[in-house]
Amino acid sequence: MLIYSAIASLDGFVEDETGKFDWAAPDPEVHAFVNELERSVGTYLYGRRMYETMVAWETVADEEPFLREYAELWRAAEKIVYSRSLESPASARTRIERDFDPGAVRQLKEEVQSDISVGGPELAGQAIQAGLVDEYQVILVPVLVGGGKRMFPDGARADLELVDEHRFAGGAVHLRYRS
Repeated sequence: MLIYSAIASLDGFVEDETGKFDWAAPDPEVHAFVNELERSVGTYLYGRRMYETMVAWETVADEEPFLREYAELWRAAEKIVYSRSLESPASARTRIERDFDPGAVRQLKEEVQSDISVGGPELAGQAIQAGLVDEYQVILVPVLVGGGKRMFPDGARADLELVDEHRFAGGAVHLRYRS
């Protein structure tokens, strides 16, 4: 199954107009919940920018158990990074692909036993347009940022079924949809 996961503002942005997303930092309750969601993921698909953000987990040795746990989950997974500019990966279990190939992703979905997660709205947009995304997992943060990078690409259309929801004490909400 290919899952698009995102943490977004209530108005649908994953970054504000300045490229910041510090407003989306999950508190311990949300982070522990995300860790549970990530257990099924064996492969991450990233664009270069999302990979450069996430690669910090390769060396995290935080004292907080929920952060250490996420780092271990991330390091154990395979990573495929789509980039024309990266020369080599900065993490283990990572390979670079120059172009996003929907056929190769379809084949990967058939071959692997674990879930695949696509990270970042631009790459996810390509997967959505190719009809590859099976599930959408969104954590909405109770903040309006007014503009920035959208969670979904313009022109994306899909009829979805709500299959789960969860409220957090801090006001965030997790929504899980299947296509």
